[in-house]
Amino acid sequence: MRLSIIIPVYNEAETLNELLARVIAVDTGLEREIIIVDDASSDGTRELYPKIQERWPNENIQIKLMTVNRGKGAALREAFKLATGDIILIQDADLEYNPEDYNRLLRPLLDDIADVVYGSRFRGGAAHRADRFWHMVGNRLVTLVSNMFTDLNLTDMETCYKVFRAEVLKGITFRCNRFDFEPEFTAKVSRRRADGQHWRVYEVGISYAGRSEEQGKKISWLDGFPALWAIVKYRFFG
Repeated sequence: MRLSIIIPVYNEAETLNELLARVIAVDTGLEREIIIVDDASSDGTRELYPKIQERWPNENIQIKLMTVNRGKGAALREAFKLATGDIILIQDADLEYNPEDYNRLLRPLLDDIADVVYGSRFRGGAAHRADRFWHMVGNRLVTLVSNMFTDLNLTDMETCYKVFRAEVLKGITFRCNRFDFEPEFTAKVSRRRADGQHWRVYEVGISYAGRSEEQGKKISWLDGFPALWAIVKYRFFG
């Protein structure tokens, strides 16, 4: 089986090299490809790519450069077009999420009990940075509303770590360009498939090292409003 690790990147010159080193250090037992979609970075990130490919010449790393900044959702759509893996894993380019959690995330898929796995920052006993209280409150509120519309029982709908079988993407068209991709994805995978069955959605606890706006955090409380609209819109109107 092949694992496609998708990394949307925007202005991550300070963290991208370290993140890739952590990703490559993880042994999942699967063949892997790494797909980086740079969403028109302007902080020097783009100058890193030739050195990245020189540093890891034996890794299957694809890099797509966007000419205009369009947002995380748009970058992910481009990455999905390039992915050839049986399993797709979304990884942010900062250091908030730890690739050492990959095997925990993959286990329900490899055991064939799940089709989609969310990595929850609010479940389990893994290490968490204890700050950003109101950010946590906002996440839980949006997750609660999402659960009400999708009938899922998630604790962290907004998590970056979403891992799923490639066939989940078939028949789904994603439209959101920014962080409202998260509720759009959740709304659409919660629906019945063409065969009348539901995708099997699981959640596992992960570690989390949240960063502040000063450290480059891009999502803010303002992103909660389009997320709430996306929950309603994509649950019913697609």
